Amino acid sequence: MLLIHCPYCDETLPEAEFVYAGEAHIARPEDPSTYDDEAWRDFLFIRTNARGRHFERWRHTHGCGRFFNAVRDTVSDRFLLTYRAGEPRPSDAELEELAK
Repeated sequence: MLLIHCPYCDETLPEAEFVYAGEAHIARPEDPSTYDDEAWRDFLFIRTNARGRHFERWRHTHGCGRFFNAVRDTVSDRFLLTYRAGEPRPSDAELEELAK
């Protein structure tokens, strides 16, 4: 069972309390009407699916109901960090320090 820390409730709870909401820090198009069908398809469906550190968005559905971001290692399935939505993406140096 995965344990996930909600940065708003400040609690670490089972994964069943949360819902995965996709990749975090996706730059939304300023004017979607300028996208052709192929570019719009790529924006909506093509994601990095990285091996290793992955920036994700989660929602605490059975708690505060808020969205937050997480850094999860897709190889070990371990959460390295969770942080509030709107906060900047942590730097590689910050993540290296957490991994120690």
